Amino acid sequence: MIGYVRGIVTHLFKESCYIDVHGVGYRVYVPTTTRQQLIEGKEATLYTYLNVREDAMQLYGFWTEDEYELFILLISVSGIGPKVGLGILSGMTPEAFKLAVINGQVQQLTKLPGIGKKSAERLVLELKDKLVKMTHISVESPDAIQPIGVIHSGPSGEAIEALVSLGYAQKEVEALVESLNDGAKDVSALIKACLVELGKGR
Repeated sequence: MIGYVRGIVTHLFKESCYIDVHGVGYRVYVPTTTRQQLIEGKEATLYTYLNVREDAMQLYGFWTEDEYELFILLISVSGIGPKVGLGILSGMTPEAFKLAVINGQVQQLTKLPGIGKKSAERLVLELKDKLVKMTHISVESPDAIQPIGVIHSGPSGEAIEALVSLGYAQKEVEALVESLNDGAKDVSALIKACLVELGKGR
């Protein structure tokens, strides 16, 4: 069992990254929250879970122990595999997910990728008591449960994705793209404008 990996992030992809650990490059699949923390060329430590199948061995990594522990809990639920577990952590913060389960917010959970009504009900049934015991967060109203970030579409979304793939931090480029997108720029023009602004700070 690989408990964690520490090394230099050499490549960033949409749902994974390469981490160089003393000359060995590990491909690690990560949720959106962890992906946003990673920067190419910088060292990172990820808590990991090794999923062994007949045809492959896949390593899943998490920025915090809280995310890791919740992932392990998720894949213990019947019908929830590592890919779906990763999608859940990409769709909600751990705190928001715990609140949704504790409050029995099935409709909120069905908004997560790969989760239908039956899966959502199973999550509540199997995890509610466990989460109540392991968490100190208070039960709040459904309005307090919010998905991660803002879903960007159109030119803004494409520009953000392109800039993130170049190694820029998502939070940084999201704010920049929104400030520069006047509705008249196409994707290429928006990316060029962002690169100019990003270059000024270097």
